[in-house]
Amino acid sequence: MTDKSFKKKLKKVNQFKISSNDSIIDVINSLKDTGFNAKRLAVACQIYKEMINDKGCVKFFGQAGALVPAGMQGIIHDFIKEGFVDILVTTGASLTHDVAETLGYHHLQGDINVNELDDIKLYGKEMNRIYDVFLPNKVYEGIEDFISELEIPNNNMPVSSFLKFLGEQLPDNSNSILKICAEKEVPIFCPAFTDSGLALQLGFHHQDLNLNHFKDMLEMVNLAWEAKRAGVIIVGGGVPKNFIFQSIQFSPNSASYAIQITMDRPEPGGLSGATLQEAKSWGKIHENAKYSTVISDATIALPLIFWYLKKSKNNL
Repeated sequence: MTDKSFKKKLKKVNQFKISSNDSIIDVINSLKDTGFNAKRLAVACQIYKEMINDKGCVKFFGQAGALVPAGMQGIIHDFIKEGFVDILVTTGASLTHDVAETLGYHHLQGDINVNELDDIKLYGKEMNRIYDVFLPNKVYEGIEDFISELEIPNNNMPVSSFLKFLGEQLPDNSNSILKICAEKEVPIFCPAFTDSGLALQLGFHHQDLNLNHFKDMLEMVNLAWEAKRAGVIIVGGGVPKNFIFQSIQFSPNSASYAIQITMDRPEPGGLSGATLQEAKSWGKIHENAKYSTVISDATIALPLIFWYLKKSKNNL
């Protein structure tokens, strides 16, 4: 790029204000002309909106991290309910926490400024801590009661098929991720399912169970292969990020759209912090793709993105 063409692309930073009449759409539209992660968030919102409006785009949503304990179950549920997700890839831990909430157990808030009990005392009180959220051991006992009574129709089905079956067995709950995916026919892939409390309970009580991970791997490649255009939303990175991108890498369709929300750094070489630009070198993202990485806590960015998409959908 020449110095002249570079200067032509520059424009004034928007020193925006918010009025009492502004909606989330107004705010996000103002942020797109600011800088730093405010701009990246606005760009991510617009890319996601374009993905939704692109009828040939298959939206792969990868989610890792303790979002359900932090109160994001309903947000993820509504992404799926509104049709903003076509394929969900997540962790066994996220599904464990989803089952807990759906069965009527709850994660508990704590005061981030008061250390009333240290972690050794919490262990003695059978109370597990996730930063400033707490989960009693009795929750896992409730999950165990539910899991032990399941009548599993096929011990060798793919993990995704089992998760659909599991969602169908759960009680009606407006926030259940597993339940809404089963209802909306949105497949859930969980490539590291055994790394979770939910899978441990299944292993203890259904010892003939041998869920097929390889069928899921091949099905994911097929889905990426058949997509006219692939759109990728990565929340938190981890195994879900790699599972999505490796499937796209081994298909002829590099992602046309990509959004990443992460707090991780790229310098250590870990996947969760790897840039979307780097993914182009692997053929995972197309050289002309629209993409944005938002360096933010997902508990902040994800609700804002959903709010924007929801309002945009209502305004069509």
